[in-house]
Amino acid sequence: MSALDGITVLDLSSVGPAARAGRMLADYGATVIKVGPVPRDGGVQIVPPFYAYSGHRDMQRVAIDLKAPAGRDAFLRLATTADVIIESMRPGVVDRLGIGYDDVVGTNRGIVYCSTSGYGQDGPYAQWAGHDLNYLGLGGYLDCSERAPGNKPPLPGATVADSAGGGMQAVMAIMAALVGRASTGEGARLDVAIADGVLSMMSLYIDEYLATGAIPGPGHYILTGRYACYDTYECADGRWVSVAAIEPAFYRNLCRLLGCEQWSGSQLDDAVQDDIREDFRNIFETRTRDEWVALLAPADTCVAPVYTVPELVDDPQVAARGLIVEAKHDTAGTFRQLGTLLAGTDTGRTAFELPDTTVTQTDELLAAAGASVDEIAALRAEGAIA
Repeated sequence: MSALDGITVLDLSSVGPAARAGRMLADYGATVIKVGPVPRDGGVQIVPPFYAYSGHRDMQRVAIDLKAPAGRDAFLRLATTADVIIESMRPGVVDRLGIGYDDVVGTNRGIVYCSTSGYGQDGPYAQWAGHDLNYLGLGGYLDCSERAPGNKPPLPGATVADSAGGGMQAVMAIMAALVGRASTGEGARLDVAIADGVLSMMSLYIDEYLATGAIPGPGHYILTGRYACYDTYECADGRWVSVAAIEPAFYRNLCRLLGCEQWSGSQLDDAVQDDIREDFRNIFETRTRDEWVALLAPADTCVAPVYTVPELVDDPQVAARGLIVEAKHDTAGTFRQLGTLLAGTDTGRTAFELPDTTVTQTDELLAAAGASVDEIAALRAEGAIA
């Protein structure tokens, strides 16, 4: 039995942090119903296709025109039987549509209503449009990362804010609200701001500045490039290793195996960091990446390879953990994709049947919520559902 068996989620999102939250809740066993728009002639809905395959895995779908009064009423009917609603529209939009928290809680006091947005439901930036890079910029993440040539802030290679700042924050808040509801019967209204989540990730540096006045940035601290023991190094084959020997014992092991024991006592000596880096660079260039990993990684040195995506998906550790599964799609065929990754999810599954995202379960779900056959037919005739 999965952790969230019996929990029903209405997910109004298509991409971004809210969609990631829906994906995670489904992985924990919740029944997630994707609420999408009624297709329009000439209309375009932007959903990256291979994201859609995994993003909609194990989910049901309804198509409702939320701008139509009848569509709004259909959604509110579904909401009476839901435990959680996730939405990611611009602040104020759900209220104008008549499907906001106040519209739902009157008939479902236990609803956990999670609104995700870039900057939150209030404040001077609430109506700003944004994406992952914007939130990382505002939250200090880019400024504290190692700069590209020309002192240019870097472009991260992953959607860090969407995933950790937004999606995971939403899941934690939803699960906490469900735990609270179990004892009180009351749901919750959750305001998940991605930018707030980035500040949480940056708390080590923000709190240091607030307490001491020290301004963090590249080269300020061990995690931002101040010391040679925490860096990346190129190897003989042009591939790279990551070195994160923070603890003195790990650093001493690294120095010994690199033949640099003269630096064992100088880990945090600012005066010689350039010299240590130069020696480390020259030594790492004498062997291939995988040769260095084979020597150093098992020897308590905190060394690991810097992988490309094709390399990581075939790594033996990833295989041993069962992180890659087989997926079958009616039109795309059979291919591999990430399985359920988070602790407590059903990591034993090795294959998935992926849904046709053009097919909905609108009729069945509305009927389960109490709509009659005639009511459903009338909604379809009005174009309020598909």
